[in-house]
Amino acid sequence: MEDGDATPEQRAREEAVTDAVLRSLRTTPDPRLRVVLESLTRHLHAFLRDTRLTEEEWRAGIEFLTATGQMCDARRQEFVLLSDVLGVSMQTVTINNPACAAATEATVLGPFFVEGAPEIPLGGDIAQGAPGEPCWVHGCVRDTDGSPVPGARLEVWECDENGLYDVQYDGERTAARGRLVADAQGAFRFWALTPVPYPIPHDGPVGALLAATARSPMRAPHLHFLVQAPGRRTLITHIFVAGEALRTAGDAVFGVRESLVREFLRQAPGTPTPDSRELGDRAWTRVRFDIVLAPDGA
Repeated sequence: MEDGDATPEQRAREEAVTDAVLRSLRTTPDPRLRVVLESLTRHLHAFLRDTRLTEEEWRAGIEFLTATGQMCDARRQEFVLLSDVLGVSMQTVTINNPACAAATEATVLGPFFVEGAPEIPLGGDIAQGAPGEPCWVHGCVRDTDGSPVPGARLEVWECDENGLYDVQYDGERTAARGRLVADAQGAFRFWALTPVPYPIPHDGPVGALLAATARSPMRAPHLHFLVQAPGRRTLITHIFVAGEALRTAGDAVFGVRESLVREFLRQAPGTPTPDSRELGDRAWTRVRFDIVLAPDGA
């Protein structure tokens, strides 16, 4: 039976439950909390009536959420993954980062950001021994007027060539992540790894959800950035590798934006590097990513 098939008496009974919950929220001291909880109640109860959810389905949903919570620990956040694969994370990002002139688009933070990444100098290597093809990354941080943003702070992180972040390995190894500071002209440069596609963790409840909906767990190859400067909106974003991997891998968390796709230019072994680094017979790539920060509060 669909919601529209319910008798007037049945609809009145169901609406009475919703109204009772809403009345209980009227004394909520925090105005914003009241708005959020009232809206959540209305939408959640409407979902239940729209789908005519069975008690067995409700119990299955509770068990799924319980298992999701049980999968979380200091190194893995299954609820973030759930938010990501349902597009909730990306929608929240989109709402909270409105378009502003030529400001760089934001994307999801993802579950693998960690505090305390090592400081690296300009031109340093964030790989810290992580396996993968070297990649020279450079660019400039500017504001929406085109002026350089000196001293902007950047955090960068990515997976290695095995498709794993450092926190997915045993032990306390820190690799393929770092913090650096742009120079007086807003310029930055560092060595990283050429991004590769990888699956999000799919051995838990979120993976079961993806399998049930015949969806791929793959993320398009990318490099994460978090950029901060006084008076500017904090930017959380990625750059994505143009080409076949982007088209075939898709993106399980809906994070790809066309404006963030970049050509990672392949360099043959023996090609001189910008900083005269000796790479022997190894091929490498290079990419430029210029970042535009919106004003704080824009």
